[in-house]
Amino acid sequence: MFSNINNKLFSCFLLLILYSCSSTNPYFNPDKTHHTKSGFKNPSDSFVSHGFGGLLKWYSTRWMNEEDNDPEHFNYEANTNDGIELQNFTGSWSVTWVGHATSLIQWEGLNVLTDPIWSDRCSPVSWIGPKRYTKPGIDLDNLPKIDIVVISHNHYDHMDLDTLFELEKRYSPTFFVGLGNKKFLIKSGLTKVVEMDWWDEVLIQGKRIIFTPTQHFSARGIFDRDETLWGSFAFIGNKTKIYFAGDTGYFDGFKEIGEKFEGFDLAILPIGAYNPRWFMEPVHVDPSQSVQAFIDLNAN
Repeated sequence: MFSNINNKLFSCFLLLILYSCSSTNPYFNPDKTHHTKSGFKNPSDSFVSHGFGGLLKWYSTRWMNEEDNDPEHFNYEANTNDGIELQNFTGSWSVTWVGHATSLIQWEGLNVLTDPIWSDRCSPVSWIGPKRYTKPGIDLDNLPKIDIVVISHNHYDHMDLDTLFELEKRYSPTFFVGLGNKKFLIKSGLTKVVEMDWWDEVLIQGKRIIFTPTQHFSARGIFDRDETLWGSFAFIGNKTKIYFAGDTGYFDGFKEIGEKFEGFDLAILPIGAYNPRWFMEPVHVDPSQSVQAFIDLNAN
């Protein structure tokens, strides 16, 4: 959904973001295996980060196939939605894909947005960084009233402050995030932010929102690698069960989540940024792994 990074300045900034230092974790609980004194870690002991050396290897070779990523090869028109049916929706549930990891979930009387990004670029600044190939499938003006926003992790293409500010101004929704993100978002100007650890759950109008594990990482600045928690969300309603994965590599946690909630009516799973596999596999599923996650989750 977003173009490759073609600006050297942004690429240098990205190198700094992905390889960063750690500080003290104020949420540290020695009884929780995904907690560390400096932040958080993935559930699998076999998870291996390629580190700075691997990052440099990927960066030094990724330009060799840049012609394969020509935007003209991905010149697809988005099917835009006028929002009329969504604004007047009275059914039990519906999911509308907006673009990238953003979906509108209409769920037993609640309107939920996942990882919303309507910006043209996902970047610390608006004038540089990865740019959209296609526009969002629905304009902000055509959305129904948004009650809830869930954010899987703090990367710029999933936690887009400009979009969050606009949603705050229009709808004042409740934002659900992983541990370590609330302080940043409140300081940035949001008002209702709920912070969650893995397996924490919140009850809203008789329906459950649970923050569940994924295999990924977090970083937003130069010195904050894995200081905030990443994850996925399970929405367990009276009649409907929906799962949203965010970004993730393949891991056994899909089976655990599927068994715990006895399957899902629908699973929103990623396929993207999966090549080269030697570098991307720990944190991004490829198409076959996404299908396997769907099977593990026992999704309809």
